[in-house]
Amino acid sequence: MTLADSEIEYIEGILGREMNELEEGMLDVMFSEHCSYKSSRPFLRAFPTEGENIILGPGDDAGLVSVTDKYALAVGMESHNHPSAIEPYGGAGTGIGGILRDIISMGAMPIALLDSLRFGPLEDEKSRYLFEHVVKGISDYGNRVGVPTVAGEIEFDESFRTNPLVNVMCVGLVEKENIVRAQAPNIGDKFLLMGGTTGRDGIHGVTFASEELTSDSETEDRPAVQVADPFTKKRVLEASLEILEKINVSGVKDLGGGGLTCCISELVDASENGALVDLRAIPLRETGMTPYEIMLSESQERMVFVLNPDDIELAQKICDKHEIVSSVIGEVIEGNNMIISDEGEELANLPTILLADPPSIDRPIAEIPEDTQKIELKEPGVYQSLPKLLASPNIASKQWVYKQYDHEVQVRTVVKPGDDAAVLRIDEDTAIALTTDSNTFHTKLSPFDGAAGCVAEAIRNVISMGATPYAVVDCLNFGNPETPEILWQFKTAIEGMSLVAEKFNAPVISGNVSFYNETEGIKINPTPAVGVIGVENIENIRTMDFKNEGDKIILIGKTYDELTGSEYHRCIHNLEVGTAPRIRIEDEVANGQTVLKLIDEDKDKNITAVHDVSAGGLAVALSEMVIKSGLGCEVNIEDDELDKIQLLYSESHGRYLLTVKADALDDVLAKIDVDCEVIGEVKGTSLNVNDHEFSYEDLDNAYHGVIEKFMA
Repeated sequence: MTLADSEIEYIEGILGREMNELEEGMLDVMFSEHCSYKSSRPFLRAFPTEGENIILGPGDDAGLVSVTDKYALAVGMESHNHPSAIEPYGGAGTGIGGILRDIISMGAMPIALLDSLRFGPLEDEKSRYLFEHVVKGISDYGNRVGVPTVAGEIEFDESFRTNPLVNVMCVGLVEKENIVRAQAPNIGDKFLLMGGTTGRDGIHGVTFASEELTSDSETEDRPAVQVADPFTKKRVLEASLEILEKINVSGVKDLGGGGLTCCISELVDASENGALVDLRAIPLRETGMTPYEIMLSESQERMVFVLNPDDIELAQKICDKHEIVSSVIGEVIEGNNMIISDEGEELANLPTILLADPPSIDRPIAEIPEDTQKIELKEPGVYQSLPKLLASPNIASKQWVYKQYDHEVQVRTVVKPGDDAAVLRIDEDTAIALTTDSNTFHTKLSPFDGAAGCVAEAIRNVISMGATPYAVVDCLNFGNPETPEILWQFKTAIEGMSLVAEKFNAPVISGNVSFYNETEGIKINPTPAVGVIGVENIENIRTMDFKNEGDKIILIGKTYDELTGSEYHRCIHNLEVGTAPRIRIEDEVANGQTVLKLIDEDKDKNITAVHDVSAGGLAVALSEMVIKSGLGCEVNIEDDELDKIQLLYSESHGRYLLTVKADALDDVLAKIDVDCEVIGEVKGTSLNVNDHEFSYEDLDNAYHGVIEKFMA
């Protein structure tokens, strides 16, 4: 049990009696950090959550954003960190399963998966093992259920050696008139449990996720990891969508963390009703299961539909057709309590608000001062650094990962993995751009600017594809919130993220908090993983690759002396000190809006490529455009205030590279009223920077095959 003495006192004060064993177990999981958000809720309120295109913000299984008059997107993001550290294949697979169910619970058909992953250095055998099996778990699960994995991002760092992060984003498409919610508004409605059967796997999964890992976790906590079953999930998906199509469903919710206890209590609490659950009606996978095990099990692939009794027969016929188990396990009742009974004997009776809405905790906070020391370096050759940087696993091609994913199933994918964002077709006129991003090193050095930069970079990614950012989702991965400095990082990161989301009118509509990402005192870098959804006219799609020899290259945005916190410092100098690049929010917004306006008004397609400048700086961004296209460029970059190292490798925010047809250059420049500079043109097959030449082969060989060599 993880209930604190003060929590037990609080609970029994409300009940006016002691808890029995089953009630204590149910409250234990619902008071866990993973279910209750008791340390994070006071800070999460800072996020902007409403906007012009937002149908539903945080509070349900997923957020909802309007993309056309007819369609909305259901979007969510979840973590499965601890399970993936213990059992990487199954942990990653059940993470995919959970986020898919969240999207189905809104009435939506999942159309895309994205991931955000963190592992220890690839030189480490255990890190390679975790990396290989997490990727395979994501691939096998997503491929088998027929949902494309279209984009993602990965970082390798020592801080994740014992505590990998597996964050998954899912996007689903739903007609607005078919949206459903996690609610139980009608007294007398029945709870139909369908999908997989209930076993002993995943018991105390949420409490396991709400405590630090130890060196013994791999053996001791393995029973807390759920068992993935993508083939059952495929049938659950199809049956669920058919039920939603043919029946006017009152509510629906998946069974994830906390199992039946969480699902039923949250359904009825949302409608201020009560629930009666018949323990004997729950289909079991194992014999001799106790009430405690049944109510806390987190067995996968289960959904609960709230249905009018007249609709039960049809719903069960649909389940039978798809060869999945279903059973009426209870009903919505008057009052505000959740009652568990066994052949008429009352086993538990708890207020739903006590289960679904535990009190938050006011924990102490202590600021970590920034490291503002000046760093004097003996620089290696300016240009010799570029191939080393391109060969950093954090920069190099991630083709080894995404070639394992089916990213074209459902035939919506217009821009495939490997660009700034994925692009999917919604209808003949509308597309969406999707991306995930995070910079843990920046966030560690400067939580406000680092976390703000995570949102800003993700937004730049969708803008670079020609899409307007509509909404943000997140997965906030931090260490132990009982440590005052960790909670300060968390609070400050949210403040930075909120600023950027608000200024871009891209509210935070859904998310997840994962605390206790530590192993015996080894803390992860704070990791606010960010997903952004952008919407665009399908004619506005742009990609990063150079298109035509002779096109002029424009740099939008200003470069500053911001090498500390850069991949250059980390990769070339093994330095992890200093401050992160600053967010200059007015410039960031103005530059982004300028790029969008240029693309939207570019009916003749004179703007031929767009790419944002981020990790690795300008030299890496140009190299990526060369590698992607096979065309070279000749650029000249000078600044009286900055040296060549700063110009090439600084990671200042708010910058974009555009290529423009030569005969349209003057017209395009006349429309730009922010910092910009023509720095060169597309030419030949080499990258020529300030008369220093890199052949396409040199760049390509440095950039490709890095991960493959480690994973051979």
